[in-house]
Amino acid sequence: MKVFGEFIKGLWRENPTFRIMLGLCPTLAVSTSVENAIGMGSAAAFVLVGSNIFISLVRKIIPDKVRIPCFIVIIATFVTIVELMMKAYAPLLSRSLGIYVPLIVVNCIVLGRAEAFSSKEPVFKSILDALGMGLGFTWALVMIASIRELLGSGSLLGFTISKHFEPPLFMILAPGALLTIGLLIGMFNHFIARSRSRKTDG
Repeated sequence: MKVFGEFIKGLWRENPTFRIMLGLCPTLAVSTSVENAIGMGSAAAFVLVGSNIFISLVRKIIPDKVRIPCFIVIIATFVTIVELMMKAYAPLLSRSLGIYVPLIVVNCIVLGRAEAFSSKEPVFKSILDALGMGLGFTWALVMIASIRELLGSGSLLGFTISKHFEPPLFMILAPGALLTIGLLIGMFNHFIARSRSRKTDG
């Protein structure tokens, strides 16, 4: 059960977006639509799982002095794989996400998990950690994107919700992104605090 907690923490207690607040740059930039959010989240999750597995396997043979450059090379390899696959099989999504797919190489979530977790833990725990963080990042992106697309475009996944609704366009611009993520972080932290107080009272 303790091992399974490595998976759960990324979804809730240590959610990379709402709790640790890492990777906010791509979150704010690509969360204009749910399709973009799913694409970005899936790409980041793939890189997280692949790099965590590989770094965990070679962690004992990488010298401490060059561990960060080695981690970046490993991460860049998986980013290249996902970028080429996206260009081949989802070219429209690839163009929509633009530079933010290659920038996964320097995403704080991926590099942070490599340094803080997979470089110290065995493969199985590293896989669970990567899956939890990847899914946590993805569902946070989808939640933000759903609100922004619905309110900013009056649609969801490309389907118009109501023809009588005049969407406030600022929701798909930078101010809307900041407002949405700020409110969601506040709500998320409020629920975390309430759940902790209930455990303390109990």
